[in-house]
Amino acid sequence: MEIAYLQTPIGISEFKGDENGLVSVSVLNYEVPIGIIPEVLEDAVYQFREYFEGQRRNFDLKLSPVGTPFQKKVWELLQEIPYGKTISYLELSKRLGDPKAIRAVAAANGKNPLWIIVPCHRVIGSNGDLTGYAGGLHRKKWLLEHESPAKQMALF
Repeated sequence: MEIAYLQTPIGISEFKGDENGLVSVSVLNYEVPIGIIPEVLEDAVYQFREYFEGQRRNFDLKLSPVGTPFQKKVWELLQEIPYGKTISYLELSKRLGDPKAIRAVAAANGKNPLWIIVPCHRVIGSNGDLTGYAGGLHRKKWLLEHESPAKQMALF
């Protein structure tokens, strides 16, 4: 398993993967030395840079996350949420075919191992609140603002 790190505007991203695909991308809450990027992870790091520079809306990477069949199904549905859009946990449960599975869907969302690439940050509460986010609500807010089609210019 190869590992690479990338400094982003909201923390250091850690990439793990091999020739079978990207296994995980996470954000760290601590500093690590950023070194040479293994060849197998170069494309993932490159696409992530483009995302943070506002030049990429969709990722084209070979993914190999580890999870249960139910989790993988939820993660596949997350990838269908368009850039700049949000849906509720209830809506995600309905798309899965079971509106009563909202807690299980939320739990699977929270176990998403592919930060940003599988856009769990685009799932919000039914009332519009930014609920639950493994990377911290401040990062979820930043990501949603980053993807917002209506960028506000600084006043000062």
